[in-house]
Amino acid sequence: MTATKDVALSVSALGKTYAQPVLSDIDLVLRRGEVLALAGENGAGKSTLSKIIAGLESPTVGRMQLYGEPYLPGSRAMAERLGVRMVMQELNLLPTLSVAENLFLGRLPSRFGWVDRKRLRGLAETAMAQVGLEMIDPDMPVGELGVGHQQMVEIARNLIGDCGVLILDEPTAMLTAREVTLLFAQIERLRCRGVAIVYISHRLEELKCIAERIAVLRDGQLVGVESMQRYSSEQLVSLMVGRDRGRPVDLGERCIGESILKVEGLGRRGKVRDVSFEVRSGELFGIYGLMGAGRTELLRLISGADPADQGRVALGNPPKPVRLGSPADAVREGIVLISEDRKGEGLLLSQSIAANVALGNMPTVSRAGVVDRDALRALAQRQIETLRIRCAGVDQVVSELSGGNQQKVVIGRWLERDCSVLLFDEPTRGIDVGAKFDIYGLLADLARQGRALVVVSSDLRELMRICDRIGVLSAGRLIDTFERDTWHQDQLLTAAFAGYQGYDAQLLDAVPGSLS
Repeated sequence: MTATKDVALSVSALGKTYAQPVLSDIDLVLRRGEVLALAGENGAGKSTLSKIIAGLESPTVGRMQLYGEPYLPGSRAMAERLGVRMVMQELNLLPTLSVAENLFLGRLPSRFGWVDRKRLRGLAETAMAQVGLEMIDPDMPVGELGVGHQQMVEIARNLIGDCGVLILDEPTAMLTAREVTLLFAQIERLRCRGVAIVYISHRLEELKCIAERIAVLRDGQLVGVESMQRYSSEQLVSLMVGRDRGRPVDLGERCIGESILKVEGLGRRGKVRDVSFEVRSGELFGIYGLMGAGRTELLRLISGADPADQGRVALGNPPKPVRLGSPADAVREGIVLISEDRKGEGLLLSQSIAANVALGNMPTVSRAGVVDRDALRALAQRQIETLRIRCAGVDQVVSELSGGNQQKVVIGRWLERDCSVLLFDEPTRGIDVGAKFDIYGLLADLARQGRALVVVSSDLRELMRICDRIGVLSAGRLIDTFERDTWHQDQLLTAAFAGYQGYDAQLLDAVPGSLS
């Protein structure tokens, strides 16, 4: 039995209902100075439970206690005043303000009615040093930082002041290995100070490194709270999804045909340099590289989202160059980009699933310029069933869905279009292990239809599992392309580092040793 004085937060019979119950009868105790992993599939209720604790949502039933006192924050600001903070997966920064201003927004130090810039800078430097951002100028606009550094600023912001309970929602999704090490060191310091930490991540091996206990949610219910060491990764997966994940998904037989997409000498100053490759019908072509290697930038060039300084994109066989002045031009030519930023670039969060799926499919669901509601709902329902989107129905607002189900809505939008080339940028980022295999199966189905797929992922093992070939980018250059059944993980990793170490692509085979 946990002593009351050791309990930071307790949750009793907690439940939340929207159109349908999303949390039911949750009982949980969070101890001072512990790291509790919170795991489960997308839609299992992790984010809802976290938001209730952090004051962003109110429970429908149940009660909470903070240090033995009744706790029911009416807002995030109230929760933070009581020492309960949450670092969300989606960044909550103002890009036009400086790093220092973002860190202390709402509590800027002042002198005679004016912002004390000198003190603000000093406070910011101290806060940034905690997460290894000493090299960043506090006066730099936060929008000029890379996504990984922005994530570290968000984490630093939530560590300022008194913090008794800290919730970290997928904090390492956009971080480099060095940044992850710094974050883990900071978590250990907080734990030693008695801070209770809830750590949400789909990276099970990461949870084993950082957490003492794990709480597993499935379909809105708590199915277990146990010592982290009790379960293997495979057992945790089975507990989360309610079934054995078994062997990796069989992508099935596919007929890989002639080249559909040809990229020749494509480049954009400072981002991508002279990249050339082909993708054939029915093929899954992976693109791997370290953060900043130019993966997303390359897809944006191919999709017309950014203008290229050099090179061309051609479609068909024989290849016919296409002019891509915008993503709309690319869609008309049969090229679609499914962005990694589903909330910023892929969805209308305040609109229904049906409305979001209809975007890009208006000719299918309209008659003489008027939306056919029956056709609209039928279209959305097809995608809900095909992609196993967990929802209350086609009219549910997309902002109420979990991150993984939001991603499925984005993908579903383009399944009705006759697009020959689909570009997927981190299609499984933020998606749980069960839903990942649904996405893998979907990619295989699209390939069997004869489409050409380009998949960018920062998870090398994922690409090795699903792709026919993998091209490796390093410092904006395509270093080499590797074939299935002949590649080795060390080769791929060596190529990923090559552009930063001055190696010539032709000499990669001579580099000895393992990077694993």
